[in-house]
Amino acid sequence: MKAMLLGAALCALPASVLAQPRATTTAAPAKLAIDMRYVTLPNGLKVVLSRDTLAPTVTVGVYYGIGFRVEPRERTGFAHLFEHLMFQGSQNAPKGVFVSTISNAGGILNGSTRFDFTNYFEIAPSNALERILWLEADRMARPVINDAVLKNQQGVVGNEVKVNVLNQPYGTWPWIDLPMLANTNWHNSHNFYGDLKEIEAATVADATQFFGSFYRPNNAVLVVAGDIDYAQAEAMVRKYFGPLQRGAPVVLPDLTEPRQTAEKTRSRVDALAPKPGFAVGYHMPPRGTPEWYAMGLIDQLLLQGDDSRLARKLKADTGITGDLGGGINAYLGSMYNYNGPMLWAFNFTHDPQFGDAQIRAAIDPVIENLRTTPVSAAELDRARTKLRSDLYSSVDGGTRVGLIDLLAVYALFDNDPQAVNRIEDGFAKVTPALIQKTAQDYLRPTNRSIYTIVPGAAAAKGAK
Repeated sequence: MKAMLLGAALCALPASVLAQPRATTTAAPAKLAIDMRYVTLPNGLKVVLSRDTLAPTVTVGVYYGIGFRVEPRERTGFAHLFEHLMFQGSQNAPKGVFVSTISNAGGILNGSTRFDFTNYFEIAPSNALERILWLEADRMARPVINDAVLKNQQGVVGNEVKVNVLNQPYGTWPWIDLPMLANTNWHNSHNFYGDLKEIEAATVADATQFFGSFYRPNNAVLVVAGDIDYAQAEAMVRKYFGPLQRGAPVVLPDLTEPRQTAEKTRSRVDALAPKPGFAVGYHMPPRGTPEWYAMGLIDQLLLQGDDSRLARKLKADTGITGDLGGGINAYLGSMYNYNGPMLWAFNFTHDPQFGDAQIRAAIDPVIENLRTTPVSAAELDRARTKLRSDLYSSVDGGTRVGLIDLLAVYALFDNDPQAVNRIEDGFAKVTPALIQKTAQDYLRPTNRSIYTIVPGAAAAKGAK
């Protein structure tokens, strides 16, 4: 089944994405080979162009180097707030024009805030490209930031926090709770979705200063992928983005985390939660290192799919849970699109008859076995196939959203979008010995944080 899924993913990809196999007796497997052009404009804007003929559409993405953990102290939630503000119109495209232009062309658009970036993207017929570039350039240079816009979006974000987080079962668990427990550096451990008091206290001057600090060409990447002509697309980009002024260099905060030397635990009562919750997080190796590639495969071995070791133990063997999930940066992206400390984490809800001690007794031997016993070549190959299938699936499809995300983050973080075509090489070099060494170093109990949820009804019953 895994081979069939991978084969289907490869067949669906356009020819430009796959390198031709060498003419040997046994053909080498197709390899990711995304065609692209990469330039940096004089104002510092990084531009990635990628042509394919999968569909007569284009996908445009603008990624700014400002995310949850880059925001300054006393500005919690500003990255998220500004994601909303940038949809409120610009000098030459008042509120509603951007959305109507894309929708009237038959396209869609959206944006999001992540740990290390804020992104906006549009998908539309290829003949709408010039209009999209004009709109994005005007938004980058001249967004509307005034009292009316700010107050409106403060209300929108405040309601979003209340409705989607504070008044939902599990709410901030584990996607905010677990990083806040595991990390010690404020930038990695604050309530990045936003403190309502700080969001509501923001002034137009605060917002203007925030914009000036981070929303500049030299802190951004523009990606255009799809049915394009390289020369024409680059000419359009230079026409609309070239005149924009470079800002002061962005100095990123220190995001380093000290080595964790003891297991951390925390529990809280959730009045809305119907069942207990159990979440586990381990600090990751630095992104791009051999151990990071090994952790990507460990994630497949232990967690991803019903054939993974934890799934077999927690779902099939013990029946502790039926909703196991997680991964590397699983709650806010993928293992590729972050640039700082990160957790490999998993979480699940479970019936109350299973206590924490029983759950630990099920989990610990699975983790420890990987630390003490070399994985077989067959199991490692299967994990590599699963991961490779996921990678190809992320760049496949008519929307190209996964494709532009990979190109953008490797340009933004590494100044090297061509590194996308070398991702498979990193995983190919991982050996059973490296898997075991990485597990010993990073899956040790002293590198673990556990955050549990006690359902409100159960807590009230126990208090009687």
